Amino acid sequence: MSNTASDNGEEGRVVSVSEKGQATIPKQLREKYGITTPGKVRIHENEDGEIVVEPVPSLREFRGAASSDRRGTDILDESREKDRERDERLERDRGDGE
Repeated sequence: MSNTASDNGEEGRVVSVSEKGQATIPKQLREKYGITTPGKVRIHENEDGEIVVEPVPSLREFRGAASSDRRGTDILDESREKDRERDERLERDRGDGE
């Protein structure tokens, strides 16, 4: 694999994307960010239109981590609402640029 510099000067790694849309996250980055295999990552677009890949901790890692009395459903609903608001902002911004 080859390295490349991005627009902001950070080093990056070029990976292939298969016909199924699969890409391999380099081992160095998996280790650095705690992405386990097999495991899951969350992929989303941030407010700047960049693709973000975040590790999703396993349920085992959450054991004993409850630090509030809030229900998980309420936390999930709040997260979904933030995602909806972000998506609406991105759609508006795309519409302004046309």
